[in-house]
Amino acid sequence: MAKGTATSVSRRTDIVAAAIEVFAEIGYYRATTAQVAERAAISQPYVYRFFTKESLLVEALEVSWERIAKSFQQVIDTVAPEQLEIALIRAYEAIMESHRSEILLQMQAQTIRETPVRDVMRQGISQVKQQAERAFAEAGFADAEERTSDFLARGMLCNVSMAMEMPGLMVKK
Repeated sequence: MAKGTATSVSRRTDIVAAAIEVFAEIGYYRATTAQVAERAAISQPYVYRFFTKESLLVEALEVSWERIAKSFQQVIDTVAPEQLEIALIRAYEAIMESHRSEILLQMQAQTIRETPVRDVMRQGISQVKQQAERAFAEAGFADAEERTSDFLARGMLCNVSMAMEMPGLMVKK
């Protein structure tokens, strides 16, 4: 990769990381690309070299869904079937702890009506649902579809518990 290309990729990554933080803290609609640029320590025109505000949100959401899918796949590839569900829960809890802003951003995005945002959210949750359901089925769970629904519902409750700072909502497994 050429030096200029490597720098561009690095700056894109910096911009997306800054956007995740700014959007999660301030809210997508209230945040500005100027605030994202400031957080990334670059100029606002440089942000626009790569992104519109909406495309920046879409990429930030793609990053967050990819992180979850990769983490879940690692669990699926390495854990015994009888440990699958608890290992997936622990993997998600670890993401919530280390990438809290990404989860908060996903929660916000659930209410955003713009088509590209809704599309990336639908694609992300669908991918995670299919991944979990396939893993439960391959692990021999007869109720894979129901177990997947419960698992996703538990994840949503985890999100609310974290966002509202109400750990009592969760029952530890």
